[in-house]
Amino acid sequence: MKNYEKYKIGYYMPPVNEMRWAKKDHIDKAPIWCSVDLRDGNQALIVPMSLEEKLEFFQFLVKLGFKQIEIGFPAASETEYEFLRTLIEKDMIPDDVVVQVLTQSREHIIKKTFEALKGIKKAIVHLYNSTSVAQREQVFRKSKEEIIEIAEFGANMFNKYKAAHPETEYTFQYSPESFTGTEPEFALEICNRVIDIWKPTADNKVIINLPATVSMSMPHVYASQIEYMCDNLHCRENVIVSLHPHNDRGTGVADAEMGLLAGADRIEGTLFGNGERTGNVDIVTLAMNMFSQGVDPQLDFSDMPSVVDLYEKVTRMKVGYRQPYSGKLVFAAFSGSHQDAIAKGMHYREERGEITWTVPYLPIDPADVGRVYETDVIRINSQSGKGGVAALLEQNFGYKLPDQMREEVGYLMKHISDEGHKELSPEEVHTIFEKEYVNFFQPIDITKATFKQVNGISAKIQVCIDGDHFESNAKGNGRLDAVSNALKQCDNLDYNIITYTEHAMEHGSDSRACSYVAIETPEGKTFWGVGIHPDIISSSINALVSAINRMKAAQN
Repeated sequence: MKNYEKYKIGYYMPPVNEMRWAKKDHIDKAPIWCSVDLRDGNQALIVPMSLEEKLEFFQFLVKLGFKQIEIGFPAASETEYEFLRTLIEKDMIPDDVVVQVLTQSREHIIKKTFEALKGIKKAIVHLYNSTSVAQREQVFRKSKEEIIEIAEFGANMFNKYKAAHPETEYTFQYSPESFTGTEPEFALEICNRVIDIWKPTADNKVIINLPATVSMSMPHVYASQIEYMCDNLHCRENVIVSLHPHNDRGTGVADAEMGLLAGADRIEGTLFGNGERTGNVDIVTLAMNMFSQGVDPQLDFSDMPSVVDLYEKVTRMKVGYRQPYSGKLVFAAFSGSHQDAIAKGMHYREERGEITWTVPYLPIDPADVGRVYETDVIRINSQSGKGGVAALLEQNFGYKLPDQMREEVGYLMKHISDEGHKELSPEEVHTIFEKEYVNFFQPIDITKATFKQVNGISAKIQVCIDGDHFESNAKGNGRLDAVSNALKQCDNLDYNIITYTEHAMEHGSDSRACSYVAIETPEGKTFWGVGIHPDIISSSINALVSAINRMKAAQN
């Protein structure tokens, strides 16, 4: 890795660096959101979206709550021109949504851009030119003043064509592209020169967009650059400061969050961070971070699986399994300790009627983004523990395993998962559990039991053992004890009942009873059985018989 020696810092701290933003501990309101999925995101796709896919995606973005949507370069691409015209001519833009189009600072392109917008009610027209040291020296080979002249020329052309189309309500936006590689003083100067030409007012604000076209620094540096700009832009009260963070350093979300703390008002980004190189800022993550801290993000991600499905359909990209908030496994707990803590946290909420979400290991309630706790959270593999298996069986199938039984069942599932080198689905766990423990009637089956109460409880049972039928009578201190004593007389069985619990599996008068019985052999080995039956006594007998049959199977 000796090649590190050819790299150097390419960004600039502002001349004044007060870092007031660092004293804030959270974002207290949602920014203005602008989706650039249909422009910046689309140009980064291996196969760009068709017109039909763009229209479908546009309508979905509107449904999610975006009020500003950048749709492309209508003057530079026939496909993007057709897309814009379709939106206008078919009246597909709601009154509360504004589309944004992009143009370079060239008169013929600016002219065609305004012509493409003919008939639209309102629009954001976005002017940009590169300002960084690298771009000035290597690409354009122009001085600072010549770069300013490019921006001023475009700004004046905007005023000219706006005057020619008074029927449309225009908002102007300027971006010093590659802002993060630009000296802050120069970025401020060129932005202020544009602002002075556009002369924003309270009723006609201007957007100054400060993009991390290439992410070059740690997030606190970007935030300090934003704070400097916010403090020194002309007509700041009539300027909307916008951010467009890319993710080259993997800090797009952090750049955006700290930039908002530093005074920015608006965010441009994409769903799931699609974009050039490592992508744009991930609006889903950014919005859900706010949501998780009690702030309304003003976007609707309550059905996250549908958002993922639509995005994957039109972009042909995939949302990673561990993508924050949206990935298939972000709420999944395989670790036994995690599963146990989550299950206890859920019970804690139910017992106390908690409203505030504080469940361990789950930053938000999966149900708030359309995920299902029963199938998405507790996942069983060789790393899972007793708490996870028990929670899965309870949440999905109504079993409430006694604490003493959980470890045995947990180890059984871990062993099967390990042997098969696979995750066990809830249905597989259920099938294994029922086959191993529930209503296990071979080789012993009690086909009938009647009781009398005379000096205690007397039980008369009819038993089938390996196909042979017997009757037996015995007394006990309760029905289950009497049945157990009668059964011992039939087959020379030697055990003690050490645990018995029961519960209803459903609510209502027709609920089935579920019983759990543990027996212990003289050698100290424990065997569990589970019985299910509409009658509570019959369910307890079924549990006892299941435990005995499991004992006999082990002894054989």
